[in-house]
Amino acid sequence: MIDKKLIAGALTAVGASLCCITPVLAVLAGSTGFASSFTWMEPFRPYLIALTVVVLAYAWWDKLKPKKADIECACEPEEGGKVSFWYSTTFLALVTLFSAVMLSFPYWGDALIRSDKPKTIVVDKVNLFKNTIHIEGMTCQACEATVEKVGSDVEGVISIKASTKDKRAIVEFDKSKTDIKTIMKAIGSTGYKPVSYEDKSGTHNVSDIPVEKHKESTTSKCGAGKCGAGKCGDAK
Repeated sequence: MIDKKLIAGALTAVGASLCCITPVLAVLAGSTGFASSFTWMEPFRPYLIALTVVVLAYAWWDKLKPKKADIECACEPEEGGKVSFWYSTTFLALVTLFSAVMLSFPYWGDALIRSDKPKTIVVDKVNLFKNTIHIEGMTCQACEATVEKVGSDVEGVISIKASTKDKRAIVEFDKSKTDIKTIMKAIGSTGYKPVSYEDKSGTHNVSDIPVEKHKESTTSKCGAGKCGAGKCGDAK
């Protein structure tokens, strides 16, 4: 039987960092569509952190407080005359360490996806554009790294630098290969929300970045008019 207090502490620690962990893992797995699954938890992060600290603090206090010799405690089940591992100080220490790693993930998770490898692209100066994208939802270094990774993967992007403090990303790109809306859609796939962008003509608000729909081909796929009866529509 496992101490429920410790399980609760570990789960709240994981929950507190899911909003940052999920985009990073999604990028690493190459599935950015899954990245936004837990971004809705971001507003609850401070409360989950506080709950984790309270639960673990109480667990340690309960473990280390002096036990009265005349009171028989049944809260620590014994196995073979010894306290069960699941109620031991060792297990409590492991849960505490795990929780600390989870809670600190936003501050070191960027190391998982950042790359020091320089990106060299030859581009005509006429096609070189530099825009500033304002983004909502970034709260940590891991968030910055996720935006930079996804943005830099867009063909034509030369460089991108995100800032949680300024809530923006500065991007340079080759206009002949991509455009600002394509870059913003890529960033939006992580769960962080681009809300506007700046260029030489000013600031442009973007409430919703349209997703291009694939048009159905109107070309007949039947060779030389050899169609089975009722199997081909009229080509327009």
